[in-house]
Amino acid sequence: MRIERRLEQPWWLTLAVPIGSLVAAFGIMAVVLVASGHDPGHTYRKILEAGFTGHGALSATLISGTPILFTGLAAAAAFRMQLFNIGAEGQLYLGAVGGSWIALQLGDRDAGSTPLYVLAMCAAAGLAGAFWALIPGLLRAFARTNEIITSLMLNYVAGYLLTYLIFDSSSYWRDVSTLQARSFPQGKPMPPAAEWPTFGSSVVIPLGFLIGLVVAGAFWVVYTRTRFGFEVSVIADSPRAARYAGMRTRRKILAVMAVSGAIAGLGGASQIGDFTRGSWSPRSPATIRSPSASWRSCSAGFRTPASPCKESTSPPGSSASCKGSFSSAHSVGSS
Repeated sequence: MRIERRLEQPWWLTLAVPIGSLVAAFGIMAVVLVASGHDPGHTYRKILEAGFTGHGALSATLISGTPILFTGLAAAAAFRMQLFNIGAEGQLYLGAVGGSWIALQLGDRDAGSTPLYVLAMCAAAGLAGAFWALIPGLLRAFARTNEIITSLMLNYVAGYLLTYLIFDSSSYWRDVSTLQARSFPQGKPMPPAAEWPTFGSSVVIPLGFLIGLVVAGAFWVVYTRTRFGFEVSVIADSPRAARYAGMRTRRKILAVMAVSGAIAGLGGASQIGDFTRGSWSPRSPATIRSPSASWRSCSAGFRTPASPCKESTSPPGSSASCKGSFSSAHSVGSS
């Protein structure tokens, strides 16, 4: 007996595989809970209430899922070409730096239009994230350096850069306007117009989450309906065939890594606009040493189909967004 790869995948298998995986996972967890003397039904009900049905639970899930949505899409964008961008968290940090910089610049010029802030913050954050992702991209394209190692290590560099900008220097981002601010480091206050709007009353939907859904849709169109996406899939399946056909592999590596970093950078802009009220300060050095967002983004990205053209009929971006949101619901429910 020999196992061969399917040439075509039936539509129902796209739904059956994730649903079957969830059923198997909950079944295994039920066995563990019973063996440890706990009621699986009560445990699952508490998780469901904390993540979805409880008071304010769905809003908390969407808030927690927003950065995972962006970093998951960023990881999935690179995985399409068999590039392993483990540095989405660092790119999100640089996006936060770029987004906050342009917001402060506009505030210094007394700009008062929230749509202008949103557009400018997204553009600056995307450029900053793309720049940070191009570092491992260049090393991979021209020095054949493993991007897993370089992108992962850059997470720590980005984390300590945030710490330096606020805690260890008198940078543009640090508030030094008062004696208290100079004694207890904190970021400069964000302009009121830099606060992104939210939607809904009983369920609060951040603007960043909606932007992430738009990015997921654009991601699907680019990777399944354009020449760029076709060439990415060919390079991922057979680099030698791609070179024989005249496709520029190095250029595509740089382009895919830049797109991946830009998506993660948008998550940084969302962190500033959606969830920062008043002054913004990065995480402490102790917590930066645990880049959880990178591993969650990889989890969401890995659970998307590897090839949008051959192995799945579902939108690749939507898969990452749904699974990223489920991951955030799990984290909210277990916290």
